Order: sequence, then structure tokens, then C-alpha cells
Amino acid sequence: MSAGPTVISIDAFPLAGQRDAWAEALASVGLASRVPEGMLLAGDIGIMRSPSGAMLARMRSSPQQIANAGLRKSGDPLVVMFHTDGRGELRGGALTREFAEGDVSIADRAQNFTLDLREDFEILMLEIPRDRLLGRLGRTRIQLPAVLGATVAAAAVRPVMRTLVLHFEQIGDADLASAEIAVTELIAGALLGEARLEDEGGTQTQTAHFRRVTAAIEVRLVDPGLSMAAIAAQEALSQRYIQKLFELQDTTFSDYVRQRRLDRSRLDLSDPRHAADGIAEIAFRWGFRDPAHFSRVFSAAYGTSPRAFRNAAERLPKIYPQRGRPIEKSLPHNTVVGTSQPGPAARVREIRERAGAAEPSRHPRHQIRVNKDNVHWGYLSRSIPPVLRVSSGSEVVIETLTQHAFDDYERMIKGDAGAESVFHWTAEGKNVERRGAGPMNASILGRGAGEGFGVHIFTGPVFIKEAEPGDILEVQILDIAPRPSANPDYAGRCFASNASAWWGYQYSDLLAEPKKRETVTIYEMDPDGAFARAVYSYRWTPQVDPFGVRHDTMDYPGVPVDHTSVEELHGIMQNVRVPLRPHFGCMAVAPRESDLIDSIPPGYFGGNIDNWRAAKGTTLYLPVAVPGALFSVGDGHFAQGDGEINGTGLEASLTGTFRFTVHKKDGQMKPHLRGLSAPLLETPQEYVLHGFSYPNYLRELGRNAQSEVYKKSSLSKALRSAFRGTRRFLMDTWGLSEDQAISLISVGVDFGITQVADGNWGVHAVIRKSMFQ
Repeated sequence: MSAGPTVISIDAFPLAGQRDAWAEALASVGLASRVPEGMLLAGDIGIMRSPSGAMLARMRSSPQQIANAGLRKSGDPLVVMFHTDGRGELRGGALTREFAEGDVSIADRAQNFTLDLREDFEILMLEIPRDRLLGRLGRTRIQLPAVLGATVAAAAVRPVMRTLVLHFEQIGDADLASAEIAVTELIAGALLGEARLEDEGGTQTQTAHFRRVTAAIEVRLVDPGLSMAAIAAQEALSQRYIQKLFELQDTTFSDYVRQRRLDRSRLDLSDPRHAADGIAEIAFRWGFRDPAHFSRVFSAAYGTSPRAFRNAAERLPKIYPQRGRPIEKSLPHNTVVGTSQPGPAARVREIRERAGAAEPSRHPRHQIRVNKDNVHWGYLSRSIPPVLRVSSGSEVVIETLTQHAFDDYERMIKGDAGAESVFHWTAEGKNVERRGAGPMNASILGRGAGEGFGVHIFTGPVFIKEAEPGDILEVQILDIAPRPSANPDYAGRCFASNASAWWGYQYSDLLAEPKKRETVTIYEMDPDGAFARAVYSYRWTPQVDPFGVRHDTMDYPGVPVDHTSVEELHGIMQNVRVPLRPHFGCMAVAPRESDLIDSIPPGYFGGNIDNWRAAKGTTLYLPVAVPGALFSVGDGHFAQGDGEINGTGLEASLTGTFRFTVHKKDGQMKPHLRGLSAPLLETPQEYVLHGFSYPNYLRELGRNAQSEVYKKSSLSKALRSAFRGTRRFLMDTWGLSEDQAISLISVGVDFGITQVADGNWGVHAVIRKSMFQ
């Protein structure tokens, strides 16, 4: 899976280092800048590469000259540039081409060329392998650099490039591979339309006929029966004439067809969307009748076998810029839930049996101790058997564990029977096998059962008898207490971990080397319980789990960290104290839409909201979606800032005391709960409403929602969601008109970024109760 673009922003660097930073950024895309001394720089460069080697880059900056740089060889790619903004001049050799906003230009990496950018500019650059484009052009004479004119193909390529600009931040490997194919074909058509065949009998009529024939071939490449006779009949041309057209290109009809099929096959072999497809399946898809023949001609064309080519692509460093399960095509239906989950009828029986066995006693308070039998790791589900059944009004003490405890086994697990039960993992097995909503056989990425598509350790669920779909569950947080270390060396002391991880907002925006790094910082709570101080930090190094799987990044929860393999840096942040804000990042009821969902993206059901205001003395309201609500809690934090920028808070094991109250949909409901469709937090002074990029992403994004939500979230959508929820809240609760509500929102409501770490980004609205009499 692609990491999406790596964006280098000049504004992030100190003034003294901006010029060097810009030069380094340009060099990474094979360019050099000539900026007048003293000119203020501004802008950014975003870069991404596909498995097939295609590079896509977006450049935005102030006026300057930019030249092709580096070694220039005859095999270097061609570069297609879409000039989104700004006018200028493209020079190469004796040729000079003017360009303006909306133009598409083409230059040759094997030649010197210069862009004279006279205005603030934005350019999208896509490299195309030379042989792929020239194979489509044959012996057609092209003069580069060029600015495309008014052909139909040139007009067609512009919206494709503009779409890539508009969605640049969300582009993945599969998108880039598709764009590479489309742009290559359109550019070839545009150049053929604007050039002539070389002399030796070539005419404009022959050029047009050659374009018709090759276009017909492209449409029928998948047909194993494709022949010259079929194309001749379709285009009303003689076979002898078609043969002559290809002779003018120094090739034959059959050689051309074979090369085009090989080219498409090679793209599929490197395309992550076809990772599950067999080599023979790809060969048949592109018209090869015999896999052995395909392997021979592929090896002759590219100097390596199809299998070796695919393996080389798969050995490229894996980057996980976005969490989330892949598209559903990669998850066979029989592996979605996994072998650890019983069938539907058995689940219903188990729910009833366990719920009946866990009837509340006469004591006013119940307790759930954390152990391997009372947790579910990395997922939520409407089918998890409850560990406790209570009535509305009951109080329950619930112990939780942080999924980051193995960042420091000595301080956060050792000697703690509950933690050791949950985290136990040896070569013989692990107590909690499933960690995430992926397949149990780790057939996607091989990371482990559940694949880490979801990471949080939940305790629960709790079945509240009276709760039915359409009701509102009120969860009062009566108390939050830290879980002390049980190791005699640290007895009674409380610790937490902060992981600056690959899923954090900062990961592609680092200044120091190495720029792709993860850092763990261990904190300790002060004895007075008011602050936390950093104890030490270390950079993540590749860890091999007890099953022998290597983890280059923190890509699977609960991997034991071998502290002999990391360098601990002590004595850090000695003059820094972090004020404590103990809270639970995850409090959820079960969603109705899917049987098993990734724990990371929050939604209408609550989940991984990550709002530090969910502290002792506050109340969370959640809309009930399934019978019994099935409440679960986890992801304890000592503290967290709005945004959760590096991907985590101060991750800690906490124990919470909760009171559950059910508000019936047809009963006397509190005014501020009427029509509630998203998590609502109430503090003594405020109402806090939560908006997400997709309030119900499971419904809004369809079949592949658990993949798409990570690609499509934005703060703009989250703010829109929070605004709409706040407008409705003010109108429904306080009887304001729309105009009155909008006025009050602007002058009296504070909006803040809850988190940008959880796939479904969050914005919250803080409404002060003191505004209302």
C-alpha cells in the first residue's frame, strides 16, 4: 500500500535553512533551482512513487528558474507537466515553448531543459517510462520539449491531470498506476496528432490510420483471438496495408501486440490491487494463452521472470501511512470474522448463556477485572458475548490496559497478573490471538491474526438490559484511577507511553534525519498525581515477535520490545511537567452496520473519540444501535492534547467507575438528548458535541468503508459535521431559529480539533452552559 505523497513544506524550516531545504527538495525530483539571492521562498513539494517506478510530484512556489538536473542518460523517462497555475517559458535546445495555466507540456529527462516561471506557480509532474511512450509512438518524429495543442487527446489529458491535482493528498499506488496508463495513452495520442511520420512514405493519412489501428488493438488486448485479420475487418483496411503501417514503425503487428500485452502484464504484477492474482491469471487476462510462453517472452523482454519481477516489487520497503483494512476484495468472506468467532446461532446462544450467568448481584456496584477472557483487542462487534449484564442505574468498576504496555515490559506489565494474562506471547502461542479486524490467518500483510487493523484493548462488553436500538445510553464517569506498576522495582509507581508513530500527523513532516522514524517516550506520574514527567525515550528498531515476524514499524499491537536492541536516552525534558488529564480515549457501544469493525475510526457509536474532556465527573451520551448497547471501554490516557498530533496520547492502564442509565426513545428524554445521533459529552460547565469527517462512515462509504475512511477524511468535512450537529443541537434544545443558532455558533461556540490520528478525523464544538439562563 502506498504512503501517499511525502510533502516537504519550506515554511516548516528556519529562515536560514529554507534555501538549502528547497534545493534538497527539488533535487529529490531531479531538478535544480536558480533563485535570485534575497528572494523570499515559499511553497512545498509533494512526491510519491508507484511500485512500477512512476513518480508523481506537485510543486508550488514563488517565481524562479528551474532546470533539469542530475545525470542525463538515453534511458531516462519523459516528464509530463500540468501547469495548474502560473505562466512561463519552457526551453530545451533550440526550442522555446510558452505555457499558461491549464497547459500540458512534455520534456525529456535525457536532455537539458529549463522552466522560466515568471509568476507564483503550481505544477504537477508525472514521469512516464520512455520505452512505454515511445513504443506507442513508433518512428513518429517528436520534438521535445513540447506544449500540447488543441488535439482531442490533449484536451482529454487535462481533466485527468487536474483530477490528480485536486486529489493529490489521497492518491494511492493503485490510483497512480491507473493514472500512469491513462496519461501515457492520452499523451501518445496527442503527440501522434501533432506530429508526422518520418519521410520514407509516411503521410498524414497513414498517421491517422495508424492511430485508428493501435486504438482498436488497445480495446481488444484482452482477446486471445486478436489478429490482424480481425482488426482489418473492423477498420475496413487491408491486411497488407496494416502490415505496411507497422513496417513504417520498424515493427510488426504481432510484435506490437505482444509488447503491449507484456507492458500491461508488468503493470499488473507491480500493482497492489492485483497482489492476490496469480501470474497465470494475469497472463490470461492480457491475452496470453500459455503461461509458460508468457514467462519466456516476459523474461526475454525485461531480463527477469514474472515471478522474480513481482518478488522484487514486494521486497520494496513497506510503508503504512494510513491505517485500515484493505478493500474487501482482499478479504475472503470466510476470513472476515475468523475462526475464533462462532457462527450466528452459536453466538446468540453464547450471549444468552453468558448474560444469564452474569446476572447482577444485590450489591450496588459490580466489577470487571481485566484478563484474557474479558477483553477484545482491536475491534468492536455486535456479536461479542458480554462479560457482564446489568440493569439501568447500575455502577460498574472496569479495569483496562493500554495496548502500549509492552513498550516497557518492566514498568507496565511485569508482576501484574491481569496484564501478563493479556500480553502473554511465546513461540507456542499467545493468550489473545486476534488483534484487529483483519483475517485470522494474516493473509493480507502477514503481521499476525487480525493484522493490526485496529489496536485498542477493550474491556467488556457490558450488556445493559433495558437498552434497545433508538435509546440513548448515558455513561457517567464517576472515577478514573491509574493502574500502578506491580513490579517490586517500581511498586506503586504509575507509567505511561507516548509513541510518535507512523500513523501520526508528523511522520511525513520531520526535519532531522532519519526522517521516517518512530520514537517511544516513557513517562511517570508524579506522586501527587497532578503531573507526568518523561523518564526516557528510544527510537523504534525492527523487532521480531515470538512467531518470527519482523516488524520494521509499530504495525502490530503488543509486539514485545527487546530493550537490548534500542538505545534508551535518559535525562530528557528535565524541566518539563505535563499536566494530567486522565481520561478514556475509547468508550463505545456496538455499531449495527457490520459484524466486525476496526477499533480505530470513531463514529456515531463512540469508539476512539480521543477527547481529553471525557474525564472524571463528566457524562457521555451514545445512541444505542443494538440490543443491550454492548458497552466497551479502553485506551486510557494520562493526558492528551487536542489533535493527538503524533498519533498517541500518554497511553496508560486505567480503572474507571461508570454508572449506566438508559433513556428510552419513547420516554421523557432530556431536551439535549432528543434526536441525538453522535456522541455528546457533558461536563459541569459545557456540552461538547463531536463531528467527524464521516459521522457514520460504515454507511456513508459503503462496502469498503473501513479502508476508504482513512483515505478520504478531512478537517473540512469534520468541521462541517460539527457545525451541523451544533446548529441542530441549539435549535432542538433551546428553541432557537436557524439564524439565531448560526449567530450564537459564531460568537459563543468554540470549535477545536479533537484528533487527526484515528482515520475518521474529529472536530468538537464546546458550548458553554453559562450562555443559557
